Amino acid sequence: MNSKKVASINKDICVCCGACFQECPMSAISSESGRFMKVDPSICVGCGRCAGICPAGCITVSDRKPA
Repeated sequence: MNSKKVASINKDICVCCGACFQECPMSAISSESGRFMKVDPSICVGCGRCAGICPAGCITVSDRKPA
């Protein structure tokens, strides 16, 4: 993983529609108990496709925190 960016999902406004799951080319997004979606940061490459498709606007792509 060389990406300097990573997506994150605000679970408080996520409607769990699954659009981001279907759009993610890396399969880095999954459902958390059917209530909201979550991103696996170890897989996410920060491309932003999920943020672009999210109807709720709950996904942001930002710089990774240093290890």
